[in-house]
Amino acid sequence: MDGADRRNEILRILEENDKPVSGLALSKELNVSRQVIVQDMALLRANGHSIYSTNRGYLIEKKNEAVRVLKTIHSDEDTKDELTAIVDMGGQVKDVFVYHKVYGVVKADMNIKSRMDIKEYMDDIASGKSSLLKNVTSGYHYHTIVAENEEILDMIQEKLQELGFLAKLQDYEPVNFWEEK
Repeated sequence: MDGADRRNEILRILEENDKPVSGLALSKELNVSRQVIVQDMALLRANGHSIYSTNRGYLIEKKNEAVRVLKTIHSDEDTKDELTAIVDMGGQVKDVFVYHKVYGVVKADMNIKSRMDIKEYMDDIASGKSSLLKNVTSGYHYHTIVAENEEILDMIQEKLQELGFLAKLQDYEPVNFWEEK
């Protein structure tokens, strides 16, 4: 199998999986080294494929999805309720980020799609010495939410509003957080 065929096979594997696929699993399946997989990922990204690296492996951005950034605020104890409301209504929590007045945007990938993902995340937080990223900004934080369509995103937003978790943008917050300055 040449490099182009291998990269097409990587794309096929990633598109067929809803959970992250580790570099080790890809290297074993394709009978190449882990370093070859890393190089292939760089080439695929350079060719416009949205492939994310997580602590559990690689994910590819699925097409035909609706995306929305929501600003939220809640206590540490409400974190599980916030995430559960999102995934139970068909959403995926792609990331969490804060907008710090000094440091700008500080972001971490989450890729939470299920209650099992929430449990693992909450267990990881509980077992560590770190606190939630939202605590850097007095509880205010943002999530990029992905769903099949805008209607699902509307329902998620309404549910978060009902739970009292939505927060308004302040004047100093940029509308487009990813825009170059």
